[in-house]
Amino acid sequence: MCGIAGFRGAGARDKVAAMLRTTGHRGPDARGLYHDGRITIKTSEGEDVLEAPPSEDIALGHNLLSIVGGPQPVSGDGVLVFNGEIYSHDIPAGGDAHLILDLIEGHGGDLEDAIRFAVSELDGDYAFIYTDGKNLAAVRDPVGVKPLYHSGEAFASERKALWSIGLRDVESIPPGHAIINGRVVKLRGLPQPRTCTESPHELKGLLKSAIRESVKKRTRGLRKAALVFSGGVDSTLLAVLLSEYLDITLYTVGTPGSPDVEFASRAAEDLDMDLQVIEVTEEALRGALPHVLGAIEVYNPMQIAIAMPLYLASREASAAGFRVMFSGQGADELFAGYHRYRRLLEDGNLEDALMHDLENIYQVNLERDDAVTMANSVELRVPFLDLEVIELALRVPICLKITGPDDEVRKHILREVAAEMGVPDYIARRPKKAAQYGSGIDRILRRRVLPGFDHESFLRRLMNDGGVVQR
Repeated sequence: MCGIAGFRGAGARDKVAAMLRTTGHRGPDARGLYHDGRITIKTSEGEDVLEAPPSEDIALGHNLLSIVGGPQPVSGDGVLVFNGEIYSHDIPAGGDAHLILDLIEGHGGDLEDAIRFAVSELDGDYAFIYTDGKNLAAVRDPVGVKPLYHSGEAFASERKALWSIGLRDVESIPPGHAIINGRVVKLRGLPQPRTCTESPHELKGLLKSAIRESVKKRTRGLRKAALVFSGGVDSTLLAVLLSEYLDITLYTVGTPGSPDVEFASRAAEDLDMDLQVIEVTEEALRGALPHVLGAIEVYNPMQIAIAMPLYLASREASAAGFRVMFSGQGADELFAGYHRYRRLLEDGNLEDALMHDLENIYQVNLERDDAVTMANSVELRVPFLDLEVIELALRVPICLKITGPDDEVRKHILREVAAEMGVPDYIARRPKKAAQYGSGIDRILRRRVLPGFDHESFLRRLMNDGGVVQR
C-alpha cells in the first residue's frame, strides 16, 4: 500500500509535492512525482528522472511502501499512480500499477469506457489516478477498502494532504466511483442480495472455500505478516488460515485481565501461535491520542476508542519489521454480529440495515482503520471484504445468521464454519465484544484521557499547519 496524490491547475507540481510530504508516513521507501513530461523518483539511493507524456497543469505523486511492486508513477501513453493490491491477474514485473495501466490503454475508446473496462477486470482493493496529459481520472474500488479523497480535481489518500494545500471542502470519492474530468461517474457497485438456492451445508462449503481463497490470495508475495487479534471468532479464523500460508504474529491490545487479553492468550497457546500482548495504560493512551486523532482527522470518542487498539497494534508490528497486518473487519456487517441487529430483526428491518452498513462501511470503519495503520507505515488487509465472500454472505438467509431478538451469540453460520476449519469451540461460541470494550480501552479514554484533551485546538492546528502531527 502507498499514498497517492493528483492535482489539475496552476502550481500543480508544487501542490502535489506538498501533499506527498504531508503523507510521507504512507510510503517511506520512495517518492515519485510526475509533471510536464518528467517523472522524478527519489529513493535512499538517489534520484532518477524518466520521460513521460507532456502535461502543463496536471501533476501526480506517489509515496511507496515497498511490499510488492516498485516506485511510481508508471507511464505508457499516459501516467498512473496506484494504491492497493490486485488479485485477479498474473501481475507483470512492474507490479499492479502496470497491470491497470495496460488494461486502460489496451482497451481503446474514450477514457470513461477504458476505465470502466479496467475496473470490470479487477479483483482487489485499490485506488488510482490516471492522466493522458489532457484528461484526469481518479478511481476507487467497489468496497472502498482503499481511501481516496478529493476537493474538485485535487486528490489524495488522506484529508490532511488536501488541507496542507489550503483546501477545506474535502470529501470521499464513493466506492465503485470515479471522478473523470471533474464529473462523478459510477463504475461498479457491490454484489446485491439474491435468493438462496443452496442448503445450509452447501452454503458452509462455499463460504469455507471463498474465505480460504480470499486469505490465500492476500498472502501472495509475503513471507510474514501480523494479525490484530482479539481472541474472537473472526480474528481467530484468520489466524488459523493465515498460518497455512506464512509466518503470522498475533497482536493483542488490552488492559491486564481484559476479556480480549484473556481469550487471545488462551487461543494463541492452544493454537501454538506467537502472541504479542500490548498492555494498555492511561499514560500510553494519553501519548497515543494525538497520533490517533491526527490519523483519523475527526474527533469522535467512539471512533477514537475503536481506532486505538489497531493503532497500538500496528505501531508495535511496524517496530518489529512488519509491513502488512490483517484484520477481521467486515465480518459483523456480513453475518449480523452486532448487538443492535437483534432489535432490527425484531422490527423487520435487518436485511436493509445489513446492506446499508455494508455500503457505508468505507466511511464508518475502513477509512479509519487504513488511516491508523498507515500512520505506522503498515498496510491493512481485510479478507472478509473480498467480493466473492460478500456475494456469498448476501445469499445467506437471515435465519442462519441470527435466530431471533434474544440471540446473544449471532453470526451462527460463520461460527459453524470457523469451528469446522479449526477454531477452538470456546472461541467459536464466544459472544461478540467490540474491541473498545473487550480491550478495556473505552473506559480509560472516556473517564481519564479525553476530558482533559483540547481536541478543538488540536484539529484546528491539524487543518491549518499542513496536517503534520509532531511526534
